[in-house]
Amino acid sequence: MYFTYVLYSKSHNRFYAGMSADISKRVAEHNAGKTKSTKGYRPWELLFAEEFSTRIEARERELYLKTGAGREYVQSYFEKHFGKE
Repeated sequence: MYFTYVLYSKSHNRFYAGMSADISKRVAEHNAGKTKSTKGYRPWELLFAEEFSTRIEARERELYLKTGAGREYVQSYFEKHFGKE
């Protein structure tokens, strides 16, 4: 199984979308500063994750979440579930 996930940095009000076969390990890597693009925005919290049967499906979803429409979807999800900040 593969997962597409979205992280949220409360301290910087920022989102990050990624994919992995092991979400808990990947989130720990983000929070340990092992990922250059997310290192400066720690700590990260898992906002949501979606499960896919193939790596290709998970990658396609990750790429969508990084588009303008995908970012709007993530922002809408956040506001719906956590209220506006």
